[in-house]
Amino acid sequence: MFRLTRFLQDLDRPGPDPVPPAPRGPVVIWNLVRRCNLTCRHCYSISADRDFPGELDTQEVYRVMDDLHAFGVPVLILSGGEPLLRPDILDVSRRAKAMGFYVGLSTNGTLITRDNIGELAAVGYDYVGISLDGIGPTHDRFRRRAGAFDEALRGLRLCRDAGIKVGIRFTLTRDNAGDLPALLELMEREDIDKFYLSHLNYGGRGNRNRKDDVVHRMTREAMDLLFATCWDGIRAGRTREFVTGNNDADGVYLLLWVRRRFPHLATRLQRRLERWGGNSSGVNIANIDNVGDVHPDTFWWDYTLGNVRRRSFSEIWQDTSDPLMAGLKRRPRPLKGRCAACGYRTICGGNTRVRAWQLTGDPWAEDPACYLDDDELGIAAGGPRLQVTPYSRRRASVVYK
Repeated sequence: MFRLTRFLQDLDRPGPDPVPPAPRGPVVIWNLVRRCNLTCRHCYSISADRDFPGELDTQEVYRVMDDLHAFGVPVLILSGGEPLLRPDILDVSRRAKAMGFYVGLSTNGTLITRDNIGELAAVGYDYVGISLDGIGPTHDRFRRRAGAFDEALRGLRLCRDAGIKVGIRFTLTRDNAGDLPALLELMEREDIDKFYLSHLNYGGRGNRNRKDDVVHRMTREAMDLLFATCWDGIRAGRTREFVTGNNDADGVYLLLWVRRRFPHLATRLQRRLERWGGNSSGVNIANIDNVGDVHPDTFWWDYTLGNVRRRSFSEIWQDTSDPLMAGLKRRPRPLKGRCAACGYRTICGGNTRVRAWQLTGDPWAEDPACYLDDDELGIAAGGPRLQVTPYSRRRASVVYK
């Protein structure tokens, strides 16, 4: 998670530069239910509008929550499928809040209505994220249902009017990049608190649509727009929050953007970016799916570290006998190709490892979605290049020296 607004706010009004304490436990994104009323093109959980067998029941969820709390997990993001289709979602949410977790809800927004907004507001969610893939027909096409945009927009407005911190979640692809300016205008016009731009990650249904990923030039144009929009808002005194995810090269690209425009601020920014450290899958980001399987993040559903029915989450998360977890927790990570030769490894942390794994079968290969060129990254001409090996999901491929 790249918190763009925080970095730019610090450049606008530099203050003390303390080193924040490391969290005891990771942020946990919890797919409590796989059922969904939509069948989105880029769904990583490949959900459908039917019940899936073997999901954790309420008491099992509570037992896991107790372990997460004791382990020091600070944040629970309750997701799906569509989490509002889980009958006990409000009970689970209220219990999480009572235990002191920061509680977010990740939803498609179509099931938020005047009939349930009061109950949702009473939970006290710290944040509700609602997915939009574009304006009107674009969103409906991605969500594969006519009227989905209007329903999601209704959900955004109801949350806003009820005093819930609410944000737009947008997954950038080649087919919807042209809607980004209009979505940012919608955010401003509707007085929405937060905008989260997710780069397309190769997992689940998103992996099958890999060809729809934006080309690097379009990614750069999107980030230029997001940086400028965020900076202009900060300078104007507006309190919008901009965040990106699933491409930690965004931190490096921001540093280069600042060097061109505000070179006197670049050293401070680089120090803070290196402290951030980029990708934290398997370290500060975790995922539990609907049947209790634990993954390094939400896009590693093909790779299971253990199951909370058989071992506690805290035990699973600290077990580095698994070769993937050992590599993810290692600093520096055992990277290959351009990522190994990159001069900014300390900022991006090797970017998103699941993309390398999906493309090559090797989680330590270079990330194919890095959109910076060799000159920008300080990679010498004729340096390491991506070596594509046959795709494999075999655990034996997760090795390093």
